Amino acid sequence: MSQREAFHQIWGRRLVSFSLYSLLGLLAYGLSPLLLLAAVLYDGVRGTPGWPRVRAVLFFLLYLGCEAWGLLAAGALWLFTLGGLLVGAQRYLDLNAALQRAWSSALFWGSVRVFSMKVRLEGLELAAHGPMLLMVRHSSTADTVLAAALVANPNKILLRYVLKQELLWDPCLDVVGRRLPNAFIDRAARKRGEELALITGLAQGLDQTSAVLIYPEGTRFSQSKRTRALEKLKDQAPLLEIAQGMQAVLPPKLAGPLSLLEASPGTDVVILEHQGFEGASSFKEFWGGGLVGCTISVRLRRISAGEIPATGRDLWLFQEWAKTDRWVRDQANRPAPKAST
Repeated sequence: MSQREAFHQIWGRRLVSFSLYSLLGLLAYGLSPLLLLAAVLYDGVRGTPGWPRVRAVLFFLLYLGCEAWGLLAAGALWLFTLGGLLVGAQRYLDLNAALQRAWSSALFWGSVRVFSMKVRLEGLELAAHGPMLLMVRHSSTADTVLAAALVANPNKILLRYVLKQELLWDPCLDVVGRRLPNAFIDRAARKRGEELALITGLAQGLDQTSAVLIYPEGTRFSQSKRTRALEKLKDQAPLLEIAQGMQAVLPPKLAGPLSLLEASPGTDVVILEHQGFEGASSFKEFWGGGLVGCTISVRLRRISAGEIPATGRDLWLFQEWAKTDRWVRDQANRPAPKAST
């Protein structure tokens, strides 16, 4: 869905991103013994429990490794199918979806092991099939593969993502993500109608094996972003009143979610709530061990199309997101045993 880009824009970006990731990968793996030794010494001298810097280095090696084999696999897939000409458009899409499932599973479950995290799940059966609009809480970059690993991959559901355009600087997302029905949105675009058309286009032809994924908050949570979001609602008293009670999530942006609801009548909404990735909300917290031994709590709620009001959907969405806020805060206050480190 980002085929709007010109050829020179795509390959100009890829020339930079492919070169940068290749250089980083070569340096990281070539110097990995020294990097790991330095991390061991740093954690050892400081007496930091859980060896957070060692785990962080291992994660970056995992991520760069996934990028490398993902790109190689994507290139081989294109070469052996001649860009899909030998197998047909649908088979080519299915093969790229399978590659995305392998990449996202390796990255997510590998990270769970690297950081000795636990994953606590509730309501996964509610998202076992489409069609659905999957609305996901966004707290850090760490949660971007959560829905793929827990919802899409086990059930072989093709998620059609609404993502920010900046993520195209990730080589695997750029190559495979552009082959699949995703919308990479320019959040600074002046012509918002064109961006909304990309989003609503994803809702066309949804079936039992597909869903649209959107992050209603539009960005990761922080207190400063919450303050700015509340300021923007000052002239919408009913929404502001609800939003002021939200302490752990941002008020949802309305344009994308409401456009999807309008474009897909009769489609259920599934809300994916999670808590535990806050330890990776910034690099400082991540580097300091914010994810080590933590418990990731995940809950899904499915709202049937018949329960979604025909009018007042802005108020309805804010009320549903307020429920997410309360659940997230309850989980944060819930005692949970740490995973072994």
